[in-house]
This record gives sequence, C-alpha cells and structure tokens, in this order.
Amino acid sequence: LHTPMYFFLLNLSLLDLGSISTIVPKAMASSLWDTRALSFLGCAVQVFLFLFLISAEFSLLTIMAYDRYVAICKPLHYGTLLGSRACVHMAAAAWACGFLNSLVHTANTFSLPLCHDNALDQFFCEIPQILKLSCSDAYLREFGLIVVSACLGVGCFIFIVLSYVQIFTSVFMVPSQQRRHKAFSTCLPHLAVVSLFISTTIFTYLKPPSISSAVLDLVMAVLYSVVPPAVNPLIYSMRNRELKDAVWKQMMG
Repeated sequence: LHTPMYFFLLNLSLLDLGSISTIVPKAMASSLWDTRALSFLGCAVQVFLFLFLISAEFSLLTIMAYDRYVAICKPLHYGTLLGSRACVHMAAAAWACGFLNSLVHTANTFSLPLCHDNALDQFFCEIPQILKLSCSDAYLREFGLIVVSACLGVGCFIFIVLSYVQIFTSVFMVPSQQRRHKAFSTCLPHLAVVSLFISTTIFTYLKPPSISSAVLDLVMAVLYSVVPPAVNPLIYSMRNRELKDAVWKQMMG
C-alpha cells in the first residue's frame, strides 16, 4: 500500500471526507430541526472549507491521471518520475492550490455588500447564491475570478483527457487481455468521476440566469458536491482487489 497510487488515494479520501463533513451534517441538522439559520461567519467558513476541499480534490485527480499515465505509458521511469519526494511535493501542491483558490474567492465574495434578503435558495452556502444577494456591481469582479478558475479547471480536464488518450493508445497495443481489463477498470471510473465533477461544476457556476431555478440549482449542487465524494470510495476501493485483499488480511491477522 506504500505506492504512489495509494498515497494519492489517501489524500483523496481525506479530501472526500472533509467535503462531505463540511456540508452534509449541517444540512441534515437543519432538516431535522427545521431550521436554516446560519451565521455570517459560519457561512464564510463553510464556503472556504468546501471550496478549498473541492479545488484540492480536482487538482489531485489531475495528478492521479498523470500517475496512471506514467505507470502505463512509461513504466520503466515510474520510480524516477514518481518517487516518494515527488509524490509528497505534488500532493502538497494540490492542497496549496486549493487553499489559495479558496482564500481568494472567499475573501472577495464576503467583502461584497449584501443588501438583499439574507436567505439562500440552497442547502449550503454557495458563492453563486451569495452573489445574488449583492446589490453592488463589484460582484462582476468575483464573476471574473470564477471564470478564471473555470478556465483553469478546463485546462486540468484537457490534461486528463490527453493523458487518457495516451493511456488508451498504449493499452490497445498490449496483447494481454487481462492487463487491458485491469487498466480499463482503473482508468474508466476515474475519468467518469472527473467528467461528472467538472461538467456539473462549470454548469452550476456559469449557466445562464434564464435557465436558473431553485430545483435545478439544488440538483446540480448535489451532483457536484455530494455524489463524487460519495462514490469515490466505491470506485477506488471496492473495485480494487489488491486493496480489498490487504484490508481483509489486516482484519484477519
């Protein structure tokens, strides 16, 4: 389990646990006690933590695509390109990118004057919903930052797609059907989660106001905030025989 792939999975698990814990417990408590009250500071903390975690997670998913690319396309250089120090540096960069991105957006969003009703049409504090409460043209500054972040996200997505083009090209050249099946079982679920994550996020943040509705916003928010972290353990753990065997051995021994 002390390989780069599982080191990145450890970081991914921590990010998934954090993003779920930031939103779901508060939403459940609000539903059980029939209250939606949340302080200004609490809302700011929730926005910062959630944006930090999902930004770091997408950066880590990009790094994991590179890990799969090196493992399949450049196996002889795997130990050199993805040594322990390189893995730590890449994981730290993913967490740092998420932190800086979240800090900029949170500071900019909560510096805007809010002069409309203080009720959000969402089950958690979300930047697009907060911008609707602003009566200042300064919200265009935050919208510009969102566009920049979305473009960076698209750049990461393109990098992932190009990595998988190289991976699939190499896999199809492998004569062993068992090795092809193993590669596909690892790569396709990861690519599906990334596609769901980035498509719903971009649509949520950049969709035209004319098609916005409370129900649609709720569905899209659940898709990009709850579904990927919930299904990642199933995809990367339950589908991996080596990890299941290692866990079972630890439990029995």
